[in-house]
Amino acid sequence: MTDDTSKHAPEAANDEAESAAVSPENSQTEQAAEGAADPVEVLKAENADLRDRYLRLAAEMDNLRRRTERDVKDAKSYAIAGFARDMLAVSDNLRRGLDAIPAEAREAADAGLTALIEGVEMTERSMLSALERHGVRKLEPIGEKFDPNFHQAMFEVPNTEVPNGTVLQVVQDGYKIGDRVLRPAMVGVSKGGPKVATGADKPE
Repeated sequence: MTDDTSKHAPEAANDEAESAAVSPENSQTEQAAEGAADPVEVLKAENADLRDRYLRLAAEMDNLRRRTERDVKDAKSYAIAGFARDMLAVSDNLRRGLDAIPAEAREAADAGLTALIEGVEMTERSMLSALERHGVRKLEPIGEKFDPNFHQAMFEVPNTEVPNGTVLQVVQDGYKIGDRVLRPAMVGVSKGGPKVATGADKPE
């Protein structure tokens, strides 16, 4: 029995040696196979990541371009808003001065006073015309529905013949520059008329 064991021992040792000799080769082969596939997958992943980054950057640049164009346009359109508002105050004073002259005084005015009145009127028209060339427009709210974005209600006017909330009088002219209100119109608004139907009030 001892002899049989001793006979089989070298064979077992040889099998283990062969197994040990083959195993590293198999392991290296498997690693090589895995290594051959990994670079492709890595490149695909990197390519997808770079493409995603490129698309995001392109979108951001496009948004930046549009925003810059809009800012430049707004700067051109609204840069004079403060100056225009100050000039409207001057125009208001000219108009108040003209309105303060009684009609009788106008009719009985001598040549000097008449020339002064005409000069002030011409100055007022010239100023408003210059503002209009730069995008300043006078609001015409009479007959329109009251809009708090463009109108400032000063008082209510009882009137049952027009829809409630209709602008009937203008105390001070309003102006806008581009699409923005430069100065709201001070107005009198109707009260007591029929209610204006809204989307919720309209019958189905």
